Amino acid sequence: MGMMSEFKDFAMKGNVIDMAVGIVIGGAFGKVVTSFVNDIIMPPIGMLIGGVDFSDLGVVLQEATADSDAVTLSWGNWVQTLVNFLIIAFSIFMVVKAMNSAKKKEEEKPAAPPEPSKEEVLLTEIRDALRNK
Repeated sequence: MGMMSEFKDFAMKGNVIDMAVGIVIGGAFGKVVTSFVNDIIMPPIGMLIGGVDFSDLGVVLQEATADSDAVTLSWGNWVQTLVNFLIIAFSIFMVVKAMNSAKKKEEEKPAAPPEPSKEEVLLTEIRDALRNK
C-alpha cells in the first residue's frame, strides 16, 4: 500500500498535473500547426513553383523493382517538417518572451515599505508624547 500512496502523492503534485496539461495542449498545438503548414502555407508555395505538392518532392535513389519499393530522399516532407518546427519554436519563443516580460514587470514594482514593528510604534508614541510636554 505504501507504493500506491507514494504514487498518488507524486501524481497529485501541482507540477506533474501542470506538465500533463502542457503535454496535451502541446500535442494539440502541434497538430494545428501541422495542418496549418500542410493545408495553408505549403499549397501556395507549391503553386508558385509550378503546382507541385511539396510532400511529393524528393530524389529517387533507387528505382522500384519487382522485389522492392523505390528508395527516395523525400526532401519535400523534410521542408514541411522544418516549417512546422520553425512555427512551433517561434510560438513558444513568443510565449516565453511574454511570460518573462510579465515577470520582469512584476519584479520592477516597488515593494511596499514594511510596517513598523510594535516597538517602533510604541517609541514613536513616547517621542510624540515627550514633544507635547
